[in-house]
Amino acid sequence: MKKPFFLLFAAVAFLHPIAGRSSAPTVNPPENVRAVVEAGISRMRPALVRIRVVFTDYREGRELKTQAVGSGAIISKDGYIVTNHHVAGHAARLICTLWNREEIEADLVGTDPLTDISVIKLKPEKPREFQFASFGDSSKIAVGDSVLAMGSPMALSQSVTLGIISNGEMVMPRMFGSMGRMRLDGEDVGSLVRWIGHDAAIYGGNSGGPLVNLRGEIIGINEIRFGLSGAIPGNLVRAVSSELIAHGKVTRSWLGLDVQPLFKHSTDEKGVLVSGVVNDSPAARAGLQAGDLLMRVGDQPTNVRYEEELPDFMRLVTSLPIGKEVTLTALRAGKSMTFQLHTVERGELNLPEIELKQWGLTARNLSFLSAREMKRTNELGVLVTSVRPGGPAGESKPALDSKDIITEVNGAAVAHVEDLVELTKKLTDGRTEPTPVIATFERDSQRYLTVVKVGIQELRDPGLEVTKAWLPVETHVISRDIANQLGHSELKGFYVTEVYPHSSAETAGLKPGDFITAVDTERLTAAGAEDEEELAALIRQYDIGAKVQLTVQRGTEQVKIPVELVRSPKLRREMKKYRNEDFEFTARDVAFFDRADEQWPGDQRGALIEDVKSGSWAELGSLYVDDLIVEVDGQPVTDVDVLKKIMTEISESKKPAVVIKVLRGIHTAYLELEPAWKN
Repeated sequence: MKKPFFLLFAAVAFLHPIAGRSSAPTVNPPENVRAVVEAGISRMRPALVRIRVVFTDYREGRELKTQAVGSGAIISKDGYIVTNHHVAGHAARLICTLWNREEIEADLVGTDPLTDISVIKLKPEKPREFQFASFGDSSKIAVGDSVLAMGSPMALSQSVTLGIISNGEMVMPRMFGSMGRMRLDGEDVGSLVRWIGHDAAIYGGNSGGPLVNLRGEIIGINEIRFGLSGAIPGNLVRAVSSELIAHGKVTRSWLGLDVQPLFKHSTDEKGVLVSGVVNDSPAARAGLQAGDLLMRVGDQPTNVRYEEELPDFMRLVTSLPIGKEVTLTALRAGKSMTFQLHTVERGELNLPEIELKQWGLTARNLSFLSAREMKRTNELGVLVTSVRPGGPAGESKPALDSKDIITEVNGAAVAHVEDLVELTKKLTDGRTEPTPVIATFERDSQRYLTVVKVGIQELRDPGLEVTKAWLPVETHVISRDIANQLGHSELKGFYVTEVYPHSSAETAGLKPGDFITAVDTERLTAAGAEDEEELAALIRQYDIGAKVQLTVQRGTEQVKIPVELVRSPKLRREMKKYRNEDFEFTARDVAFFDRADEQWPGDQRGALIEDVKSGSWAELGSLYVDDLIVEVDGQPVTDVDVLKKIMTEISESKKPAVVIKVLRGIHTAYLELEPAWKN
């Protein structure tokens, strides 16, 4: 889903890309109007909701989760809420805040990108009735009528702005071209919607909130700011929401016609110009052609001289009974002709996407319309929508890319996404290594073969470095500049920057600020960055447990300090790792150097976060790199093996919420992760 128009948290308000900031003046109603305004507000306020949504987006081969805030209105006593598709249409989780600050989760009932309308339903813990708002008749509005825009701008609930209706039939000007159209999931919202333009200020978060008349009735749903604010007319909203509640989707007919208003200098006074006919469509089979002047659909005249009249025509033809015969009357070269055709169901342009982690791509099924847009004769195959760089599909030769269509895997036909999911499961179940497969895919008119290593590579044990003797201190070289500045030009060796606590070096009496100049009888010669390894290399020649005598310059005094050499601790890269694919984070065991750097006690245990994927459930729950997980749902986490066991149990039980206790610097935090599990 593309979101070029959203402001605040990526999807809380809908702004057209060429729109500037609203500069609507403050409206102060006279005292005799104030009472009317307040009455309208009081009638609407109990039905107003703020909607916090976690929605899914698909980019670079991954499903990304993003938080957003929008608005909505309760339209029935059983808790149905109307809002925008761009607010709730791709929701993985919905939480509504009511007028009294009560929070209730909601489910997505149905959504319609073509009109940017969604319906969600509250899920109270116990059955109850809700206060709700009524629709007014948006066909009776007039320019100059006072209106209230209500919602949650900038995530602030229960906000109201006052304005007037400025334009009752606002459309996107054709002069802005295709980039000036407003598209959601590929659908042109303006093809059916003629907005109510008004000057009540709306901001990020107002999307989905009601436009209300002074009787407290919904006459629109706010959607855009295009210089003026724009609301979807309430009569259209009511019709779409009723169908979504009844059927979960909106069913529309399709003729296969492209139309446009009559030419500016045309002598024709009536009709609509057929600008194109889609091949193998009902209109094409009936014999309609580009250039025909369509005069009637059934007994309805089709007069479209101006851009503002196009949505009326589109609503007419999309509302025709599906599968029924309809008669179209048209003029061709001045001659009247009739055409008989049977409508077909339009369906969605873009069907739902999924992420196939084992392939490193996102994909969807082809719809009736998208197949025709791609000049395909059927809807068979899986449409690749994005590919993860460095993933299996991206690393194949040739690499898969967006808009490719996978048709076979190892010779088995792949007709739909469900086939690819089932094949992938069979290929990868029980395997810890990726499985090479031959994938057949089509790109435009060409057919390709490629080998894809399908599967998720388990994290390998990184292996251990050979353990050597180690002096538990950190040092840097005494450079010539340092020696000269100290007045000891002959001073060579290493300056002690840190002595690890509770170590043999601390017990022996070494201190930060000491200069190590010799080990036993061997004098150190380090005097530049190129000599950084001299001390460590010399120490590694000894056995673990051996004692060495260090010559140390401390101030003006030279002392001899015997120190026992210990086994070198594991490096961070040697620690065992665990990658969780559900919440998309990677953790590792705590290393000696982590405890030292963080000044943790020597017995500090846990799992240290090394990576959190953007757009993941972990990121949404505010889990950060370098957090130390010490508990999950009250169970102590001592290492990544324990963490893996706990998270596996959570995945199997599909817990709706997971509480993770972390150490973060000097602070402790409890994080609540709320995944939306998929079946």
